[in-house]
Parts: sequence; C-alpha cells; structure tokens
Amino acid sequence: MKIAFVSVRGIPNNYGGFEQFAEYISVGLAKRGHDVTVYSPSYHPYKKDEYKGVHIKHIYSPEPWMGGSVGSFFYDFASLKDALKKEHFDIIYEAGYTSIIPAFIWFNVKKIKDPIVVTNMDGLEYKRTKFNKWVQKFIHWEEKEAVKHSQYLIADNMGIHDYYKENFGVESKFLAYGADVHTDFNVDYLKEFGLKPEEYFILVARLEPENNIVMAIEGYLHSKENGKRPLIVVGKTNTPHGKELVAKYGNEKGIKFVGGIYDFKKLDSVRHFSKAYFHGHSVGGTNPSLLEAMASGCFVLAHDNIFNRAVLKENSLYYGSAEKVTELLDNIDEICAKYKKAYTEANIEVIKNEYSWEHLVDQHEQYFKELLEKAKKNK
Repeated sequence: MKIAFVSVRGIPNNYGGFEQFAEYISVGLAKRGHDVTVYSPSYHPYKKDEYKGVHIKHIYSPEPWMGGSVGSFFYDFASLKDALKKEHFDIIYEAGYTSIIPAFIWFNVKKIKDPIVVTNMDGLEYKRTKFNKWVQKFIHWEEKEAVKHSQYLIADNMGIHDYYKENFGVESKFLAYGADVHTDFNVDYLKEFGLKPEEYFILVARLEPENNIVMAIEGYLHSKENGKRPLIVVGKTNTPHGKELVAKYGNEKGIKFVGGIYDFKKLDSVRHFSKAYFHGHSVGGTNPSLLEAMASGCFVLAHDNIFNRAVLKENSLYYGSAEKVTELLDNIDEICAKYKKAYTEANIEVIKNEYSWEHLVDQHEQYFKELLEKAKKNK
C-alpha cells in the first residue's frame, strides 16, 4: 500500500501527540514493506527526505510568521493538494480537522474515489476553554463540516466514537494512540528536582483550563498532604493559563512548577517513582500522556469523564471536584496500600494487550486493507 499522513507537523516528533502517533505508525508500516510518506512543514528541523524508511515530503508553511492558528490552514491545504494532485496514494490519513475543512470542501473530498481519505477526529476541540466563544463556535461548525465532508472517520477513544454516533448518526473506526511499557527507570533523575521515591505527587499536562489543573492544586492545598509530599506540575508555563497558575500558586510551598520535561527517559522515571499521578484531561480522546503514565507504572487518579473511564475502566480512582481530590489525598496511604499494586499492574497489561505500538500498527494496516478491498468491490 502507498500511504500518506497529512496535517501533522513532521517526524521525528518534536511537537505533540499526532506527530508521535505518525512517527510510530508510519515507521511500523514502512518496516512491513509499505510505501509511506509523512508530510512535514518547512520549518521542521529535520531536513532529510527519509526517516527510518519513511519518505518525508517538505511543504512550505507560513506558520512561523503568520502564526499557527492561521498558517496551519495554508500548510494543510498545500499538503492535501500535493497528496491528491501530485502523488498516487492508496490511503491518505488526515490528522485532525480544525485546519483542513477549507481544503476538504475545495477538493470535494467526499466524492473522491481514489485515493481513500480517512479523518482522525481527535478530541472535542470546540470545548477547549483556551478558545473564546466565537472560536469555539467556528470549531464546532468545522466539526460538523468534517463529518459531512469526510469519507471515513477515525475515533481514538470509544467516548469519541459514541459521541459521533449519538450526535451525528455516523460510524467511526476506533483506533487508539499507543505506548510501550517502560522498564528502564533511573532514580537518579529525581535528584534534579529534589525528590525521593513515593514522596511526591505528579501532574503532567499542557497547562490549559480543560486539563483541570486548578482542581488538583486546590484539592492538594486543602489536604493533609500540603507541605508534606509536594505536587510536581510538569508542563510549559508560558501559556496564558500557565502564567496565571504560576502567579497564583508559584509561591505555595507544596507546589513545584518544573516546566516541560522533554527527555522521555527522565520523564518516565519521574512519573514512575511518584506516589500518585493526576490526570485531569477532560475534552480529548485517548490522551497520549495518560497511556505513557500507565506504561510507566503510575498509580493514576483521573478526572471523572467518559474518555478517561474508556481507557482506565476500573483501574483508577476518579475525582470531579477539588473536594474529592482532598478526600483522596487525606487517605492516600490507605488507598495506595489497598489499590496501587493491583491497578498499576492491570494498567500495564492493558498497555501490552490493547495499546502497544506494534498492536496499533497491526490494526491500522488491517483497517487500510479492508478499506481498499471495499473500494475494489464497489468499482
């Protein structure tokens, strides 16, 4: 098969979840003999035309000077145009919908018979509170248009799958993100942050309102753990919400903002040795950081929503308020003694059986083959 991944910010990954996904899946498919191309913006630091057997197609992007929100529309349009008009792909995988809708409408993607275009719908983007109400309304319109103009939809979480079924009456294919179980943890990484194993809590997230960081912090500050075991907040603090959090909580003795950690071995180790891991994401699908926490053997305390429950099921304790966070932390030693070993071991098995990258390469390969067989029968 000849496969393209568009609307990603290039590989090797130096951006985010879609790019990590594109790297693992594209390399995995290339190893199996498929002809795979990943589209990459001109500003990406990797300038070669091949990466681990995957073709890299560099497309000019005005994002550095125009801004990501606007510039991404031009980059995505140019990428899809190239994929449709200059290449002869069997499958085009569209990563997200928020900046591709004009191109979908312009090229009338819904009516195209060859190639097959599949759209990963990501999370409920219009609910992200970093956007003002007008942007949220525009993105909600884009979501409707994506459903209308896409050939096939992919949902990375059963909660997302059910959302599109219930709200639009359309089917989507459930194909998740992935992670691999980690074992090479190094306790020495803790020294950089003045930490000791089992003597801190951790939260890893983009510092945005919908990730419920305030809920975790307020719950911690009102608990018996405040000032005893610190809460480590990992994530860039240069976002508007990040700056607000640092201004409000940066001087609290028990709260440590450490910025982003981009050395994955270090991050996995810091996750692994924590007493408990807070996962507050509430509008995405299957969040990569949650899978990585599970793969690192973290004891996960998760925000109570359909997306997190779809992944963690009964192998987590859930919270929906700061008061519930306080309650959990006030009893954390008893809770850990009762649940931690069983829950972490169960989540590691889930990663091995349902979310390993090799398993996901299998699933994507099989799905693409099924779509091609279906297309042949309909000719």
